[in-house]
Amino acid sequence: MPYPALAERSGVSEPTVKRILSGGAEAASFEKVAAVAEALGMPLAFEAIDPDEFRERTAREKAERIARLVQGTSALEGQAVRGEEARRLVERSYHELLAGSGRRLWGV
Repeated sequence: MPYPALAERSGVSEPTVKRILSGGAEAASFEKVAAVAEALGMPLAFEAIDPDEFRERTAREKAERIARLVQGTSALEGQAVRGEEARRLVERSYHELLAGSGRRLWGV
């Protein structure tokens, strides 16, 4: 869809549409970003979630990523972590992430 048509359809100025789509719209309001997304047929939707549940889910996902990294590295060295040992690694990492600083949990 051409920029002018998207601007008209969304009610957002063409320069702002271009900035949003190029990733340079850090200062764009949520309403404008949502209007452009809606005009493109991709409405933004949010799911209400309990903060503790979100934190625990994030910790579990990160613990599983850590375990996969350890498994991959160990496999390269011929010492792969499998089965029950891998599950324990995930559980230990999960609990350490929840108990530790927020930086460990939310950092990349």
